[in-house]
Amino acid sequence: MNRFVHVVEDDEELRDVIVRGLSEEGFDVAGSDGAQTALERHAERPADVFVIDIGLGDADGRDLCQALRARGIRAPVLFLTALDATPDRISGFRAGGDDYVTKPFAFSELIARLHALLRRADTGPPVDASALQLDPTARTVHCGEKSVELTQTEYRILGALAGRPGETLRRGEIVGAAWPPGAMVSENTIDAYIARLRRKLRSLPGAPQIVTARGVGYVLR
Repeated sequence: MNRFVHVVEDDEELRDVIVRGLSEEGFDVAGSDGAQTALERHAERPADVFVIDIGLGDADGRDLCQALRARGIRAPVLFLTALDATPDRISGFRAGGDDYVTKPFAFSELIARLHALLRRADTGPPVDASALQLDPTARTVHCGEKSVELTQTEYRILGALAGRPGETLRRGEIVGAAWPPGAMVSENTIDAYIARLRRKLRSLPGAPQIVTARGVGYVLR
């Protein structure tokens, strides 16, 4: 069976070019115009690899990546971005991305990078590692039939923790995932956001909780 690529790009013309080009290279391809559609389509057919534009109309592509990782989806993510500064690239990797291509790009480079990601990948069947479902469009978190709304910063903190359940994230890693590059964030500010997230998670029966790894950081379990 051909490898399945899911292209998430809200520029219809560019999306069609990528989908057509990948199809001609022998991939099975689906295109989505936003984060919500991408999540729905992935439930119908899991992708082997994602190509995600960071600047989506309905959500930041990095938030979509965090939502995928929080669902236990380990398929590689290649970001398309017009942002070429080092902090922007780092923020994509911290969100769970695996590689990036800067616009405008040579199609041959996109193909080469996708093949490289697929060679390294061991996607296996998706596993819901944390019981949480993050919605990057509504910026909510679901557990069972209940959900709560999150601020953008809360969403990104929880996305970083949920993307690595059972692993301790240092404060610096949390800052890197949730705040703009170079932001100076105090420990008290991080603690305040964690406290608010804990209250919200406690309102979701059966949801995993944020535990303090004393002197190191926080872990979701």
